[in-house]
Amino acid sequence: MAIVELKNVAKNYAQGLVAKGKGDKSSNAVDNFNLVTRDGEFVVLVGPSGCGKSTTMRMIAGLERNTEGAILIDGKDVSQVPPKERDIAMVFQSYALYPHMTVAENMAFSLKLKKRPAAEIKTHVDEAAQTLGIQHLLDRKPRELSGGQRQRVALGRAIVRDPQVFLMDEPLSNLDAKLRVDMRAEIVKLHKRLNVTTFYVTHDQVEAMTMGERIVVMKDGKIQQIDTPINLYEFPANRFVAGFIGNPSMNFLRAKHADGVVSGDGYQLSLDGGHRPAVISRKMVDVWVGIRPEHLRLSDATATNRIQGTVDVVETLGAVTVVQLSVGEHSVTAQLPGHQKVELGDTLTLSCDSDKLHLFDDESELAIGRESTAQPSAAAEV
Repeated sequence: MAIVELKNVAKNYAQGLVAKGKGDKSSNAVDNFNLVTRDGEFVVLVGPSGCGKSTTMRMIAGLERNTEGAILIDGKDVSQVPPKERDIAMVFQSYALYPHMTVAENMAFSLKLKKRPAAEIKTHVDEAAQTLGIQHLLDRKPRELSGGQRQRVALGRAIVRDPQVFLMDEPLSNLDAKLRVDMRAEIVKLHKRLNVTTFYVTHDQVEAMTMGERIVVMKDGKIQQIDTPINLYEFPANRFVAGFIGNPSMNFLRAKHADGVVSGDGYQLSLDGGHRPAVISRKMVDVWVGIRPEHLRLSDATATNRIQGTVDVVETLGAVTVVQLSVGEHSVTAQLPGHQKVELGDTLTLSCDSDKLHLFDDESELAIGRESTAQPSAAAEV
């Protein structure tokens, strides 16, 4: 186990040009990344493609050299240390199994390179296989395995090394939907059993929310927020985080504020005690209102908080019915009970409790008036 610390870490692939004054630091693939893990913590890096999460992972592994800053493992700066000397095990998206070797040989390979005794290698392989439930597969070749079995072998190869840190780069992306759900539960249980500091990269926010003890949300090489899953959901630091976390995605309405009420074409919403003082004290007029689809419910035209629109899409999913409405220039998604009967073309009035509203500054898009009291965020609130 280990504490991993990243201090002002940056990666610029044009670093030679930057040093000569010809490059631009704004083109950093990763910029000013700061994080300190807890010993044995499971940290998830999440964000859209190209946000820098895999580059960050590769810098921790030593597969990429950080242009700026320092990477410390248990207090030791490993920025200049070769990958093989960092005591890190990495699980790749492609599994990277040797096709000509058996499962046992694949799992034992790194220990053989270290010239460990044969008896010790067998003990480590058998223990890892027992943990992952693949004892019956040890004599098979990778081509004889299913995708889920190959993933378990890749995990087993990492486990036998008994590393200080696990790095997992989208390890489940090649699996079908049901197997992904099963495997992410297995990885979480495995982490609780081994209690090794783990970094996990994914672009899937559902995967991030269900697996991470803390989540680092990234965009364009920069950290947008670091927090627990529930705090990211309830207290997003900015509009990007609010829209990225949650399924279906949060609705955003451009609104005008006056006397504690925000409104626009087809909607009028009263602010609660958390938002009202912040907006009024700053004399804010133009704001973005965020509302999660699951917080909307059917109402009538007399509701204090109301959104009215015409139904464009109805998705019946059994437990819930998801509808999309045209509300002025906006499209609004609502997640209603599954028994709710809604038809295309219906005019609906929806309502939402004031304490479920999220407000964002029109220009900076930072959150207004509500903040997490449990975890600090990387992005400051307005």
